Amino acid sequence: MSKTYTYFGGVPPNLTDIFIESMSSTEPPIQSSSTSIPSSLEVFKVQYAAMHGYVSAFVCVFGIVANLANIVVLTRKNMITSTNLILTWLAVTDSLKMADYLMFAIEFYILKDSNLPYLAVRNIHSVRFLLFHASFALVCHNIAIWLTISLATFRFLYIWFPTRGMVWCSIERAKIMVALVYIIVIVICIPNYMMNFIGPLPTPASFTGNATEEVWTVHMVKEGNALHTINFYIQAIMIKLVPCVMLSILTFLLIYAMHKAYKKRLALMNQGKKEESDRHHEHNRTTGMLLAIVVLFLITELPQGVLSLLIIFIPELQNSVYNQIGDVLDIVALCNNAINFVLYCSMSKQFRDTFVRIFCKCCPLGKPNLSRLKLITNNRNGHTNYDTNSQATYV
Repeated sequence: MSKTYTYFGGVPPNLTDIFIESMSSTEPPIQSSSTSIPSSLEVFKVQYAAMHGYVSAFVCVFGIVANLANIVVLTRKNMITSTNLILTWLAVTDSLKMADYLMFAIEFYILKDSNLPYLAVRNIHSVRFLLFHASFALVCHNIAIWLTISLATFRFLYIWFPTRGMVWCSIERAKIMVALVYIIVIVICIPNYMMNFIGPLPTPASFTGNATEEVWTVHMVKEGNALHTINFYIQAIMIKLVPCVMLSILTFLLIYAMHKAYKKRLALMNQGKKEESDRHHEHNRTTGMLLAIVVLFLITELPQGVLSLLIIFIPELQNSVYNQIGDVLDIVALCNNAINFVLYCSMSKQFRDTFVRIFCKCCPLGKPNLSRLKLITNNRNGHTNYDTNSQATYV
């Protein structure tokens, strides 16, 4: 069976073999022997590692601030819906994940000891944090994936079954769904917690530091162990294959539902039912925003899922490809976690107006009394009512 683990700041199965060439120099140690010349991916990995800490720190700082803004806006009384409840907890999860990764990037990349390989430290407290990070980052990442799946499922049910969907997708059920996602993911990842352990790093031949000083890192249990096998199938099926398949199916269903809703809107317009047509248009805009979130997650997760499955049949891909692009996979995932704020601002007028009202009180929302349109308000089950005597704010 092939060695595998989920990146996102994870710990490689054999840190000495993978990172022994990754010293602080941006130039990889290419030797004259043809058997020891690193591949292009290995060269890229070492060169990018010198920048990864700074790039990921910038993305994390932006993402933490953006997600905190998401939480503040989405928890206002006029914003409380079942959809926004899930989006709020998605923002909470992303904030925790990026706060953890920010500390990881600073400690193990930016402040890295120039005489040690990556993910190796002399401070035992730092390696204890690395042990915590290896599990915490994975849990947060998977919670975010399943919350996104829940979000897409709720939206599809609401569009496809308009009457029953208002009951099925209530705020109370959204709370239950969020709690279940957190609990189930934490339980599913238990074997992964047990895979990692702290141990000394064998001193490489090229090591120039104090050979008598203990160097620590986090290792994984060896291949062939029963725990390794159980964790392998959980990671491959529940954390890679199933989410990718579900995201793909839900993406197709949401696109189809939007197309169907668009045709219904055209029919309403032809019948002269403008108010009902406008209501369908606003629901479609909300669905489009949620679809963008789902598609971004799919773009992030699908390459990892496909590569993880290929490793089952071609084990050599683990070290030759997967381990070499781990930092790239991390930064792509971090960017995905930080971009939701941009999507909300660009695709939701209600979010923009609420954000300006909270954080930019000196900025007017617009000239009053130019039009008397519809105000979208929230009822108890998380959906919308329309008041024709007020100016419009849109979901």
